[in-house]
Amino acid sequence: MKRPNLCAQVFLKEQGKLFDEPVASNITEAVEFLEDCFAQEFDNIKQVREYLEEEGMDTSGVTDAELEEELEVFKLPDGTYFVVEA
Repeated sequence: MKRPNLCAQVFLKEQGKLFDEPVASNITEAVEFLEDCFAQEFDNIKQVREYLEEEGMDTSGVTDAELEEELEVFKLPDGTYFVVEA
């Protein structure tokens, strides 16, 4: 990840969309978790789509807005994204 602390901040706030119970309670734990699951950062939703397709997800017929709502996709404040392999 290019910006682990920023990703960790967003993940801490939004981890409930992916997990029933928190997996991290502070920035350090969140950074470690994201590193352990090889979270990837992307500049735009097109790159997210390409990555998910490479990982075997069929994204045909899925709009960019729907893709942004996928549980493992997190949007950063600057409009970039990261994906958590959970």
